Amino acid sequence: MKWLIYLVAVVLLVLHQDFWNFSEYKPLVFDFLPIGLAYHAAYSFACAGLMFLLVTFAWPKHLEEYENIPSSPEQGDHH
Repeated sequence: MKWLIYLVAVVLLVLHQDFWNFSEYKPLVFDFLPIGLAYHAAYSFACAGLMFLLVTFAWPKHLEEYENIPSSPEQGDHH
């Protein structure tokens, strides 16, 4: 599952370069939104979904386990 999510991240990275709609403003989406702006709005939602997937399935859980280990009294609290 992690590799699929990483692949989606690479695909979104490539799709961020919107060179095919760069100089176009037509067609208008919903009769008022230029196509490039609509594309980047949809891209933003896709990135938010990707972040949800990354946090849910690809989060490094071993770091949280390390964080929950109580410190020994010899080390003290060095915050």
